[in-house]
Amino acid sequence: MMSSNRARDFPCLSMVSLSKIPRAKNNFTQVNSSPDMLLNEFTPVITDDFDDENYTFQCSCPGLYQCSVTGLVFLMKAEGDVLYRTVPWNRRLLAQHHKKPAGPLFDIKCQQQSVCQLRLPHCELISTGGGQFLQVAHVKEEGIEFITPHKITESHVVINLTGFSGYGIVSDKDSPPDPVQALVLLFYKLPVDPDPRSILSVLLLPRNIVIRDVQRTRRKLNGDERYIDTSPHCKLHPKQVYTLSTVPEDDLIKVEPNEADFDDEYYDSYFTTFLVSLGRILTDVNLSLKDESSSTCVWERKLCLFSPTVGTLNHPPSERLLNTRSCFVEGISEPNLSSLIDKLLEKKVITDAEKEAADAKQDKREKARFVIDTVRSKLDAASSEFINFLRELDKIFCGHLGLN
Repeated sequence: MMSSNRARDFPCLSMVSLSKIPRAKNNFTQVNSSPDMLLNEFTPVITDDFDDENYTFQCSCPGLYQCSVTGLVFLMKAEGDVLYRTVPWNRRLLAQHHKKPAGPLFDIKCQQQSVCQLRLPHCELISTGGGQFLQVAHVKEEGIEFITPHKITESHVVINLTGFSGYGIVSDKDSPPDPVQALVLLFYKLPVDPDPRSILSVLLLPRNIVIRDVQRTRRKLNGDERYIDTSPHCKLHPKQVYTLSTVPEDDLIKVEPNEADFDDEYYDSYFTTFLVSLGRILTDVNLSLKDESSSTCVWERKLCLFSPTVGTLNHPPSERLLNTRSCFVEGISEPNLSSLIDKLLEKKVITDAEKEAADAKQDKREKARFVIDTVRSKLDAASSEFINFLRELDKIFCGHLGLN
């Protein structure tokens, strides 16, 4: 659900079509990138609050630049600061024009107006005839217009910019359900001692979603989950039915629902497609996604549910903490983190000032990151105490971290 602030700030709720409004003369210089132009990848500056996540690209010279987070590509004719974010689609407005989302909607601004071409990632299989129904929606205060792409590559839809605001790929509502490039994303909710049950959420999504958006949305909805970073790529047919199976397969492992179809329009809400309930502790599990009609396996992975960088007993305690740092930060619950901080203070592993610094951090992950790094900096004796206290609080979580 879009917050009232986002709805007010972004004009995608306008119901007026730009086709009824005279277009202003385009004052931008159209620059076509040459085939041999070097593509430079950048990592944007990210500002995050609970409702929004904003990206900033500070460009110092002309060139072709790709965002490592969103996949967007900007052709810059000069230096400039590009600010962008994902925003919700107005599906009712799209439906009036018989369109549907075929990618995220990006709100893009550049005060210097130095972006002359935009490339938006798509998920169509161009080599097999896909992409014929793609356009780019340009959403402004006055309404919406649909731009025929300047070019469609194997990975991106290319347009020459005519202004700044909202841009997103759309397709005809009645376009055929051709196979697309997709992702299988996995989120694991660790068991809480003494209950051995854990939950693995499996999401089937189009390839051109922004994974960071999915992670942020899931955190808001579901709290503490660990994103399992495995190869997610596959090809799926929209509206086709798929089944998920596990190995081992027994009464303590349950997959719900038995079958589900692939919805290629999930660009605002990231709902679980399959929920795998694990009634016992497992070190690893095999997952197979199959086309229900043909029984063809379209994606299969062996997952390690323990930390992939489990520290061994003969490693120094501080090194073991380093090896499990990211999983600790993502997986520890807020109540256990608070109890751990209290115990560390009580046993003089951390100081009052360090506890106050930890408590001042509003984000659970930032707090967990600060605590484990503070303890690691005190070397092995403090790290050993940390491991012992954590084991007392949650043996199962410690087992998943490889710290038992």
